This record gives sequence, C-alpha cells and structure tokens, in this order.
Amino acid sequence: MPGTAPDATASPSISSSYHCRLTAVQIIVRTGQIEDVPLVLDLWEQGRSEHATTPDRLEDLRRLILRSPGALLLAEVDGLALGALIAAWDGWRGNLYRLAVHPKHRRVGVGLTLVRAGEDHLRRRGAARVTALVAFDDPVAAAFWDAVGYPQDHEIGRRVRNI
Repeated sequence: MPGTAPDATASPSISSSYHCRLTAVQIIVRTGQIEDVPLVLDLWEQGRSEHATTPDRLEDLRRLILRSPGALLLAEVDGLALGALIAAWDGWRGNLYRLAVHPKHRRVGVGLTLVRAGEDHLRRRGAARVTALVAFDDPVAAAFWDAVGYPQDHEIGRRVRNI
C-alpha cells in the first residue's frame, strides 16, 4: 500500500515506498543478517564521523543481530547495500543510531527510508518515543536529522561513559 512502511522483520527483501518522494530508484529495506556484518562494518568505516570514538567490532554487531532480530536495517538499491541503521528497543524507549549512507549515494532518500523503516520497527515493538543519537557539533548530521523531524532536545543531554 503506498505511503505505508514495510515490516522490516518479516522478510529479508522488503520494498519501502518512501523512495517515491525523493528518487526514482527502488530502495529496499531489509533486516541485517550475520552474513551482512562485514558489509555493514565497511559502510560504517566509509562514513565514520570524527565523533564516533567507540570502535566498531565484528562480535558486537553479531551479538546485536542475534539478540535483537530486526534491529539492524539495511537499505539496498539493485542488490547493492547503500545504507545501514540500528533501531534499538529496550522495552521502554526506541533509539536510532549508527545511520550510515554510502558517500556516493547520499541525498537521494536512502537515509530517510532507513529512518522511517526504523521508526516502524520500533512502533511495532511498542515505542511511542524515539531518540536519534547524533553528535551535537556535526552540522551535516544535524541538518539531516532536523529535516526528518528530529530537532535537538535542549532540555535533556546524554551522558556517556565507556566501561
């Protein structure tokens, strides 16, 4: 049905209708699998921000896929993975993070498609509120998240500690 989002956990190759607003290419959003881990790590490396200080590790991504099926989303065009997003649900709140779009395929709807599919994934799990984890001083990321409806929350800050 046009305008509705796919069930990103139902099948590994589900088409998203969001692409209709921005581009003529067919963007497919699917759930990431164990065999996608090297591909996702490569995407993250290509788009890595200077603000990303925690290393991306193979075992961490594998654990995410096994413990939170459906949380890792991949966007593909013609079978080529162009973007990835984690849509995590802790039973109370939803979080979107680790959004990466291949540098040569930005500004055609891949990121927006992933965000909307992530929101749908979280909504199906019961989330009524979603946080996007974004570096405060990354103007490119800030502009994207503002454009897709995630303004910066000036009331609540995030505190982080590596353990």
